[in-house]
Amino acid sequence: METNHLKTNHLGRSTVEVTELGFGGGPLGGLFAPLDDGSAAAALAAAWDAGIRYYDTSPHYGLGQSERRTGAALRRRAPAAFTVSTKVGRLLVPQDPEGRQDPEGFRVPATHRRVWDFSRDGVRRSVEDSLTRTGLDAVDILYLHDAEAHFEDALREGYPALDELRAEGVVRAIGAGMYDTAMLTRLVREADVDAVMLSGRCTLLDHSAYDDLLPACAERNVSLVAASVFNSGLLATPDPSPTATYDYAPATDAQLERAHALARVCAAHDVPLPAAALAFPLLHPSVASVVVGMRTPEEVEANVAYFGTEIPPSLWRSLKDEGLMDTRVPG
Repeated sequence: METNHLKTNHLGRSTVEVTELGFGGGPLGGLFAPLDDGSAAAALAAAWDAGIRYYDTSPHYGLGQSERRTGAALRRRAPAAFTVSTKVGRLLVPQDPEGRQDPEGFRVPATHRRVWDFSRDGVRRSVEDSLTRTGLDAVDILYLHDAEAHFEDALREGYPALDELRAEGVVRAIGAGMYDTAMLTRLVREADVDAVMLSGRCTLLDHSAYDDLLPACAERNVSLVAASVFNSGLLATPDPSPTATYDYAPATDAQLERAHALARVCAAHDVPLPAAALAFPLLHPSVASVVVGMRTPEEVEANVAYFGTEIPPSLWRSLKDEGLMDTRVPG
C-alpha cells in the first residue's frame, strides 16, 4: 500500500494493511460541534498528505455524514492506495427531522433514526447502504459496532453474516468495534475475526486490554486497533486541563492527578503527553493501528507531529518505576 512515511501493518491473517496512525471519522459526522463540508474535506486532504492511508467511518457518525465525506475524499484515489473500514449494527431509516437535531451527540439534522439490527439481512442492507453513501466500490474492513447491549445477537447472527461477506469477497477483513474488553475477548476466542477495534481500554490511563483481550489476540493472531487513546480529552494536551473529560464525562480528581503525574514524567523525558499516549498502544505487537478522530487540518498536523515524536525507552521504564504503567506492557 502506498504511503508517504507511516509504517503499515497487516490485520491478523488477512491481506489488509493499515497505517499505524489512522483517521477516525467520528468528528466528520459533526460530533459535539457542527462541521462544514469544506473543513471536513480539508482535514481529510491533510491526512492524506501526511501519509495516513487508513480511514475509519460508520453510519452512526452524523447519520451517514461521515461516510459521505469519507467517500468523497477517497473516490478519486486508487483503491489499492488506501484502506477504509465502516461498521454495521445500526440501520438508518429516513424520517422528517421537523427541525430537530440528532439526539446522539452529532450536530446534524435528525433526517434519519437509528434502528439496531445485527441480523443477516440487516448487516447486508447496512453494507449496501454504506457503499451507496460512500460511492466506493467496496470497503476493506467491516466491524460489528457498539454491540454491548446486543452482544448475543451480534455473535449469533452478525458475525456469521460478516464471515459470509468475507467469504464472498465483498470485504477483506472483519471484526468488531466496542469498549467492552470481555465481550471482545469472547469474540476473539469463539469466532474467526481479523481485528477488533477497542475504544479507550488500551491507553496510558486504562491498561485493561492487557488482562484478557491482548493475550487472546496474540494467541489467535488477531490484530487490535486502538481508538480513543486520549480517553476523550484528558490525554490530548501536554498539560491536562482541570475541565478535561475522561470517556466523555468530567474527569475525576483521581484521574486528573494521574494524568498530571504522567505528564510530569513525560516532560522530564522531553516527550509531550499526547505523543506518549499515541505511542503507548503500539508497544504491544498485536496492536496494528491507533485511530484518532480529527476534524481540521491543524488537528491532523498536530497529531501527526505527536505521532512522529521519538520516544526514548527510558520514558517507559520511568513510568513503570513510578507505578504509572503496568509491568506487563512491553518496552
